[in-house]
Amino acid sequence: MSLNIFCPLFVIFCCDLVFGSLYFSGLNEYRYDYKHVSEIDGWIKIHLFPAKWKDARLRCQLEGAVLASPETPELASTLKSIVTERFPSGLYTGVHATFSHGDYFSVEGTPIGKMSIEWAPNEPNNHEDSEECIILQGNGTAADVVCTDLYPYVCYRRSPVILNECGSVDPEYVYERRTGSCYKFHYVGRSWPRAFMACAAEGAYLTVINNNEEATVLSELFAQHPVANITADSKDTAHIGFQNWGEMTTWTTIHGQSIQEAGYWTFYPYPASFNAKNVVCGAVYRSGGLDKLPCNEQAPFICEKSPDSLLGRIIT
Repeated sequence: MSLNIFCPLFVIFCCDLVFGSLYFSGLNEYRYDYKHVSEIDGWIKIHLFPAKWKDARLRCQLEGAVLASPETPELASTLKSIVTERFPSGLYTGVHATFSHGDYFSVEGTPIGKMSIEWAPNEPNNHEDSEECIILQGNGTAADVVCTDLYPYVCYRRSPVILNECGSVDPEYVYERRTGSCYKFHYVGRSWPRAFMACAAEGAYLTVINNNEEATVLSELFAQHPVANITADSKDTAHIGFQNWGEMTTWTTIHGQSIQEAGYWTFYPYPASFNAKNVVCGAVYRSGGLDKLPCNEQAPFICEKSPDSLLGRIIT
């Protein structure tokens, strides 16, 4: 590249960094599964799969967003359009009274009296003294419901968004040059299915070890979290992305490969009792050797994601 071509591009690149946007990053983007809506100055994701309110709140949080509430007239209008067009049975909002019965706030801490909410006739009624979550109904009016009812929901992330070198808003994802991947160690234990959900919600996946060097990387990552810092039943073994998919000793990664095809199948020595039928979820020991755990065991876990950029960037 000649200097007279390179310099203008470099100047544009640097100026964009200063003024808060990057031409090289393309159009407004947060995550591939979120849509930018200029009217609300942010991004939304519509979750079609109905969930309980607490699970909806958790998934939005793990995605780096919040369970959407009618915090502003613009956001209220957007949510009303979504529910009237697509969800006649109702749509969860982030408004709840799970902290204190009868005290309704959004997950962002806004009291319900400051939000743009139109109640349906005879609502809220706190039926049987058990309704602590708020939905928007198909006509856009609000009603209180039991929080364990199942409804679709919308996650919302406001602007601006700062992405790190891993293309994530989560600073705990760290790029590892030896593997070309980013990793996050979750020191608060979850079951294997909940760990899978957490990684997926973060735009990642339960890590899959592909070679000896990656096993070393994970062992070093584990070493940064001594036993005293881990809140889990298992403190020396972490859930990772392989499982015995209904066939004993047929260990298959979450990408559908055998562990041999994935490139790493060195197991840490384990007792014969671990051949029990309920021990079918993959794990890694502190040493980097593969291990296995009951799928419902609360264990730390490691998420992996591909970096979406090699530079942190701010997108407005």
